Amino acid sequence: MDEDLFADAVGQLLQDQCTPAQVRAIEAGGASAELWRHLEDAGFADALVPQAQGGAGLGLAQVFGVWTVCGAHVLPVPLAETMVARALLALAGVERPTGAIALAEGRLQADGTLRCAPARMGRVASNVLVAHDGGWQLLSVARAASQAAAFCLDAHLSWSAAEVAAVPRLPIALPGGVDLRTLHAALIAAQLAGALMSVFDRTLRYANERNQFGRPIGKFQAIQHQLAVMSEHVFAARMAARLGCESAGVYPERLRVAVAKARCSAAALAVAEAGHAIHGAIGFTEEYDLQLYTRRLHAWRQVAGSESHWHDVAGAALVDGHQGRTLDLLRAVSEPF
Repeated sequence: MDEDLFADAVGQLLQDQCTPAQVRAIEAGGASAELWRHLEDAGFADALVPQAQGGAGLGLAQVFGVWTVCGAHVLPVPLAETMVARALLALAGVERPTGAIALAEGRLQADGTLRCAPARMGRVASNVLVAHDGGWQLLSVARAASQAAAFCLDAHLSWSAAEVAAVPRLPIALPGGVDLRTLHAALIAAQLAGALMSVFDRTLRYANERNQFGRPIGKFQAIQHQLAVMSEHVFAARMAARLGCESAGVYPERLRVAVAKARCSAAALAVAEAGHAIHGAIGFTEEYDLQLYTRRLHAWRQVAGSESHWHDVAGAALVDGHQGRTLDLLRAVSEPF
């Protein structure tokens, strides 16, 4: 499949350019420009841009594998967000800037300032595509006042009233039922699916290598049970995330995204807990790579709405927007499978 070819290509690049040591360096404040240059030169950032405007003209279903690989390698730059942002700008006929672009929902204050709290990957982005009550704007991170957020690569950003007034509103129009949060949740779910798989693979390998009482701990029934539960969460989350990206274009279906993000966010808690339980104390150490993944599971679970938010969206669709049996709605949502 084409999506496998794209995922393999980005996977090979990240295998060399996005090692755990490099992720740690960027998290500690190191430069991300070289890593971004490799991704930019390879053309991945314009994958969703129409071919007539210099992109690859792909749809969400075709880049799903790319986004899961980004999650599997805990990519410390906003490639997925940039892909979506550049596609939205291209479809609106707006010139696309170079550099990484974060996505954020903003709030205009009474004094005209604009705040985004927080902007995911805001610390390592050049610009932020912000949706707020007054429309859409593409704002420079360098011109924002920045404060540290809970996750080290995120940032609380705010722009002065003069800066907001100087930047034009963008003619971005989304189809009914789709907003920035829906777009963001679809790509975060895909990245969660990739990170979940990495945690499971690492935990399974550790259980087969770590010996206790003369045999691998993976031979003990209690550990096997925990691994079985982890695998159920991981593969269910991956299927749900794929469902959320089941679109030939740039815009996903909101109800499918609700199912995807809710399932992946719920899995994040269970998989992180089981992974650390099986690893024991070593899994919590800074030197051990597991924490690079589980910190992101906890952080990404909240981005673009946690499972409770998307459960509400799915519940409202069931109660308010569907006439007929619940099973019919489930069949409609999961039709591609």
